Amino acid sequence: MKYLLLAAAMLSTAAIAEQVGDTGADNAALEQRLADERETYDNPFVITAHKPTYILLGNYNDKLSAENYANYGELQDVEIKFQFSFKMPVWSAQSQYGPSLLFAYSQVSYWQAYNKAESSPFRETNYEPEAFLSWRPNYQLGAGWSVQVAQIGFVHQSNGRSEPLSRSWNRVKASVTLERGNLGLALVPWLRIPEDREEDNNYDIIDYLGHGKILAAYKWHDHTFSMMSRNNLESGFSKGAIEGSWSFPLTSRVKGYVQFFSGYGNNLIEYNQYNNTVGIGIALTDWL
Repeated sequence: MKYLLLAAAMLSTAAIAEQVGDTGADNAALEQRLADERETYDNPFVITAHKPTYILLGNYNDKLSAENYANYGELQDVEIKFQFSFKMPVWSAQSQYGPSLLFAYSQVSYWQAYNKAESSPFRETNYEPEAFLSWRPNYQLGAGWSVQVAQIGFVHQSNGRSEPLSRSWNRVKASVTLERGNLGLALVPWLRIPEDREEDNNYDIIDYLGHGKILAAYKWHDHTFSMMSRNNLESGFSKGAIEGSWSFPLTSRVKGYVQFFSGYGNNLIEYNQYNNTVGIGIALTDWL
């Protein structure tokens, strides 16, 4: 129930802001991002953003499981979390609505930077390369909604650790992204590629991460709000997760960034553990 209330509050705020109509932009936010991305494809000196790139200088975690970090000694509940994410076209059609084949790479790290007593270790890093086909249907659904992006591809995610702390999985992932004004809504189902039971170090990961997620993002003036829900309906709200973020302008290139997470699957080593986290820092790129 708390997930539903949080999601409803975020989307209600977006709907109210949309009715006000003062977005500060001539084009809808998602269309503007897609146009900006397209302009970077042929520039070898520009890295195209994929997921948000940010650093949380203070990220509080209310539960770090000792069994996963026995070699690190005593861990602190405040650490640094950062993510960088980019993509590049392998092949792209001439038309902006034609298909493109892209490679993307995302990496998120959890760094005990303030833990001098334990030599400030990186307690977990997740690596996520992917390759996918992307195109823009630009299909009008009615009531102001349109289908802006469709994608399908392959994703690998792992934490690069040795047994017994190694975690990894492979997926075929698809997505459909809808737009209404400055509100974007992405439906992202996936299918895990099965592994041999004897070699699978996280055989039950689907029980916690489910078969997809829903991501909503809204831009109001220079502020971007996002909300992600994963495996809540599928698990009957018993093993799901929700993540929210807010970015706001600091300078022309840097944004303030606030993020919270509640549920299972905060990262791969904690895929079957329940955590609540909240952090604040800066972002270079966001969803919109």
